[in-house]
Amino acid sequence: MKNQNDNKGDATQDLSDQSAIEKLKELIKHNSICMFATKLDDVPLETRPMSVAQVDDEGILWFLSAKSSRKNHEIVADPRIQLFFANVSDQEYLTIYGLAVETDNQQKIKELWTPIAKAWFTEGVDDPDLSAVRVTPQDGFYWDTKSGRMISLIKILASAVTGKTLEEGVQGKLKI
Repeated sequence: MKNQNDNKGDATQDLSDQSAIEKLKELIKHNSICMFATKLDDVPLETRPMSVAQVDDEGILWFLSAKSSRKNHEIVADPRIQLFFANVSDQEYLTIYGLAVETDNQQKIKELWTPIAKAWFTEGVDDPDLSAVRVTPQDGFYWDTKSGRMISLIKILASAVTGKTLEEGVQGKLKI
């Protein structure tokens, strides 16, 4: 992944292995909705909002999805995907590039099932169109503030008034 250290004043903190998985879980816990992009060779990207059902202990992201969806068909044709997360209220941002695979493993689907999923899968956990999508991260990058939104805004204003470079954010690569 290209060096994305283009934010002056941001500290770089690259994370790998278990620390990367913990950061991934922390960032997704606050905002489990992402833009799920497929067909990465095409512009514009084919994107849709998706909710992460689980981030497991290996850093694998799991989603519930319809077997008949265009997304699932695109994953079969090309498993490369990109996920974009934004938690604007806490100034946390995350992008994950990975490989996706559709599975109809009923045990996993039951583990991921929540009552809200019935809005999309009216026959419940046994809906014949229900599948799970497993995303194995290959690369990731995050941007995070050190002190939350309100303090960050105060520091931005102070930096603008004083002319001193803001040293507020933390960013880094995630290698899982």
